[in-house]
Amino acid sequence: MEDENLLEAFWAVTRRLRVQVRVALEPWHVSPSQSRALGVLSRHGEMRLSALADHLHIAPRSATEVVDDLENRGLAVRKPDPSDRRATLVALTAEGVATMQSINEARAAEGERLFAGLDPADRADLTRILRQLRDAR
Repeated sequence: MEDENLLEAFWAVTRRLRVQVRVALEPWHVSPSQSRALGVLSRHGEMRLSALADHLHIAPRSATEVVDDLENRGLAVRKPDPSDRRATLVALTAEGVATMQSINEARAAEGERLFAGLDPADRADLTRILRQLRDAR
């Protein structure tokens, strides 16, 4: 059946990319969850812990653990929310920004390796199809 082959191929590529990205993250000793949190904070700026948990689709307690790890490594910092003294904001440190930039470069290189065998037209088609799937929700 064609759909089974499509699904199997999709999951095989997904697994391959996950493994490649995990290997690419090794120099920074950053878990995938920490990397995702760094990415969210890099893209959206400082935010409350609850907002970070929402972005990551994880429980607030799990987000607390991720931020604890990032903070212990000097990649993120907690600070009081000026609009609500009971709340705390999480932000990247300068080291966190630099680390995220390096991680993005490593991810881009892994993506380039993964898609190197595709000609420009196939890349454009794949990009269009993936965006269509992403936006269909």
